[in-house]
Amino acid sequence: MTERRQVVRPLIATAVIAAAAVGAAYTFGPGAQAEKVGAGKDGRTAVPKATRQQVEAETLTAADTCATSVNYPKRQLRGVWIATVHNLDWPSKPGLSPDRQKAEYLKILDNAVKRRLNAVFFQVRPASDAVYRSPLEPWSQWLTGTAGRDPGWDPLPFLVDEAHKRGLQFHAWFNPYRAADSASSKLPDGHPARLHPDWTVKHEGKLYYNPGLPQVRDWVTKVVTDVVKRYDVDGVHFDDYFYPYPGQGTRFADQAAYKKYGKGLTLADWRRRNVNQLVAQVSRAVHTAKPYAAFGISPFGIWRNKAEDPAGSATKGMSAYDSIYADAKAWIKAGSVDYVMPQLYWPRGFAAADYSVLAKWWADAVKGTDVGLYIGQALYRVGTADTPAWTKAGELPAHLTLNRKYPEIAGDVYFSAAQLVKNPLGVLDRIVKSHYARPALPPVLRQGSAPAAPRGVKAAGGTLRWQAQPGAQSYGIYRVTGKDASCATADARNLVAVVPASQAPSYAAGAPGAYYVTAVDRLGNESPATRAA
Repeated sequence: MTERRQVVRPLIATAVIAAAAVGAAYTFGPGAQAEKVGAGKDGRTAVPKATRQQVEAETLTAADTCATSVNYPKRQLRGVWIATVHNLDWPSKPGLSPDRQKAEYLKILDNAVKRRLNAVFFQVRPASDAVYRSPLEPWSQWLTGTAGRDPGWDPLPFLVDEAHKRGLQFHAWFNPYRAADSASSKLPDGHPARLHPDWTVKHEGKLYYNPGLPQVRDWVTKVVTDVVKRYDVDGVHFDDYFYPYPGQGTRFADQAAYKKYGKGLTLADWRRRNVNQLVAQVSRAVHTAKPYAAFGISPFGIWRNKAEDPAGSATKGMSAYDSIYADAKAWIKAGSVDYVMPQLYWPRGFAAADYSVLAKWWADAVKGTDVGLYIGQALYRVGTADTPAWTKAGELPAHLTLNRKYPEIAGDVYFSAAQLVKNPLGVLDRIVKSHYARPALPPVLRQGSAPAAPRGVKAAGGTLRWQAQPGAQSYGIYRVTGKDASCATADARNLVAVVPASQAPSYAAGAPGAYYVTAVDRLGNESPATRAA
């Protein structure tokens, strides 16, 4: 994720286009396969009476065809990045009390819920430091102002729990290779870069871990695995920082590692292999530790340009493949990521990097694979003078409209939380009205056995209630006003709420109509629907 302090990395339309900081299945298109309730003559199948205590309710089964609308996607990731580095989003400054930190975070989450988002990507490791109580790396300076100083509490359980209470997935965002924000930073005792200076490379004022060393890959994997095992996170997320972005042209000093481990590869191929090995290693570790957790990456928006590679995009910007040795197509081909989230931080019609061109290119890149695609959206550019397009409130919503052309695009994530609160040019009001009028279930991470249909579903006194279902992460609430409910759950037209399993199994069902409830597990698999008695 590219971070910003007071100055955003400039957008250069010639040789280099710099990105700003910073999944996964399928949105329904016209005539697509969709979940259909009803199997019998009247579109309904009765639940067997297992016991006398089981409430008689109609459980609707899945069928195979229903007309759906791209305007009401049932499955869609809607996320926001929450950056901690330089206090970009949270906390607003170092040294705040735990109560003040909590209040600021809850404000971000409540704004996310207000905009009908369903995921947060929270930066837990900006630079070999921790925004949680880690046995491996020191406390982040962005909490207290001093690296290694204990803030007096472990924020991460609170951060995760409060997200889940609101029906938001929590993805832990790590920067893998940055060892310190500055090469001159005083590292606290016990810092891994202080214990292992041979792991590091000083480069243009910053301190990096050397991606060419197996010890570094093992360390990053260990840090990630520790978080996945100890905290209730839904996924692990890497940003766009791999090898350093081009800066002053200084060579990255990894010659000794290359000589030892290069094994006949060119320097560029060896560097790409190093990154690919880390990605594969972390992926295996995440899925071994927590099979339902997602692992994905938000690469720079341009893989390669057509001038460099016929398989590249019709763009003229920096190539992630050649400049920072990030080969997203290799990750997709290997299936070592569950999703990619390219940072497409340019408007439509921008000559060097046209959003319209890049959205199609990335959709084609994942087509026919099991790798999901979400788009990183430049909310932070709205209302700025970066290009004339960003001065118009309609540009960003138009990106989401264009995305509807490509069923591979399964959602969007916005940089960043500070702008989520500011709502520049009222753009989020437009997005909610035009694109998020209904809630959405998260995309299916992996197909599996869905939970059993909810039981004991009753509507009385304006309240819908049901029995908590083992294995459910959330419940979909559908309301049908017409006589035909055979396609009630096909898309989001009838979806009125997604209730987190952490809340009481109930919903204020004040509006008239027939109500149906489904159970959704952590992989996104949805049960058949049960009609309220």
